[in-house]
Amino acid sequence: MLSQVFYLLRSRADGKYLAAYPNPDSAVSYLLMFREDYDALSYLNAHAADVADRFGVESIAGSQVKTLLQRWGFNGVGVVQDPLLPNIEFLTTQ
Repeated sequence: MLSQVFYLLRSRADGKYLAAYPNPDSAVSYLLMFREDYDALSYLNAHAADVADRFGVESIAGSQVKTLLQRWGFNGVGVVQDPLLPNIEFLTTQ
């Protein structure tokens, strides 16, 4: 995972990353990550086409993920396996 490149969706308005909140009653958040840039765009077009123009795709090296999680206060990552369903694998940091 450290040598991989991941792609993130970031708001052009406020600079926040797209995150998942699997439990609406909890403040636990997961940074959504994609394996390919076109998967990130497919996710936006399938699930948020009306606001897709408000996000940009950003790449990040796997070695930088831990630092980004700590800086933004995410509890883990959600790696999107299939952007159309969506099928997301959630991983929690320790």
